Amino acid sequence: MASTVHSLKSFLAGAGRFALVRVAGTKGSTPRETGAWMLVSTLTTYGTIGGGQLEYMAIDKARQVLGKSGDAPTMLDVPLGPEIGQCCGGRVEVEIRLGDDGLASGLIREAEREEAMLPHFYIFGGGHVGKAIAAAVALLPVHAIVVETRASELEGIVSGVETMLTPMPEEAVRAAPAGSAFAILTHDHALDFLIVAEALKRRDAAYVGMIGSKTKKATFRSWFLKVADGTEEEFSHLVSPIGGEAVRDKRPAVIAALAAAEIMSALTLHEGAAQASCRKAANGLPARHG
Repeated sequence: MASTVHSLKSFLAGAGRFALVRVAGTKGSTPRETGAWMLVSTLTTYGTIGGGQLEYMAIDKARQVLGKSGDAPTMLDVPLGPEIGQCCGGRVEVEIRLGDDGLASGLIREAEREEAMLPHFYIFGGGHVGKAIAAAVALLPVHAIVVETRASELEGIVSGVETMLTPMPEEAVRAAPAGSAFAILTHDHALDFLIVAEALKRRDAAYVGMIGSKTKKATFRSWFLKVADGTEEEFSHLVSPIGGEAVRDKRPAVIAALAAAEIMSALTLHEGAAQASCRKAANGLPARHG
């Protein structure tokens, strides 16, 4: 995705005086969770607390705060009902306070930390489908990398997605951080098989997907079990074809949309499982792996 650190720094550089608008508490159904925030200057905004009338009210109040002096935060208690034109039914407490250099530095540090912790998503193959998947995930909270053996196929990759040119793409699998996702769709089935085998051997991958037909998947299974010393348990983690079979549409953009949703679901589930494992370990309970 495009760097949030860069966009945040750009906003702060041109904002002048600004206010932080933060969701301090929620009850019932609300557009965003406690802790969600946005920044408001006299002319522009950065981020969102959920949109709609709630956000418009918060922006108006923040700009009133910008025109006054004083450091005390302003609080809004907003029912999300017909009276403001929203039907969420919940209630949101919003805190508004003036920004300063210390707050700006803290927000940048937090953005840098969050960006460094983004899950990695490796797209092996920069052909039509690879480029489409890269475009589909460019705005998502992932660190996407297109890995190719051919320099020409890295031309035209959407901005915000990293590219990697290497004669041995399987090495990128070995070097990937824990919890990474791998989508394999190169121009060569033998290369696909090699990369998928490496990915399946990693027990910490969030997602391993391969483009292709049922025949290709069956051929890979036979090779993986007989030649690559793979196991049925490892093979069971392979998703193929990527994007599922519910929608039978082979256009690259459609495959990309389905695959992006599938991969984000897998990354979210994997992150949740990892957090649960950490909580169990912290409480002295044995963590489950694999």
